[in-house]
Amino acid sequence: MTVYLIGAVEITDESWVSGYAVNVHDIAHKHGGKYLSRSGNITHVEGEPSNASLIALVEFPTMDDAQAFLNDPDYKEHRKSRMEGSISNLHLIDDTDAAGTIPYLKKS
Repeated sequence: MTVYLIGAVEITDESWVSGYAVNVHDIAHKHGGKYLSRSGNITHVEGEPSNASLIALVEFPTMDDAQAFLNDPDYKEHRKSRMEGSISNLHLIDDTDAAGTIPYLKKS
């Protein structure tokens, strides 16, 4: 079951960003992760505005792969620096349909 990591990050200290941007892609890739987007081009269209400086969308083959990425020892220092230099909200969602009415998605 495909899983998507959605990270909304409000950068509060930019010192971690360049090292994170250069290194974390390879760590995610090691766990089957594929970045679908990592962008600061955010257009608010509805609901409460976010203060996110960037939003990342990363696809993983399974929940276990996504969790393995998040818990990878090589990611530990990058994760710590991101958490210390930002307000980060990360979510993992699967590729199911809660209502069960979209024919090309599995019912959750």
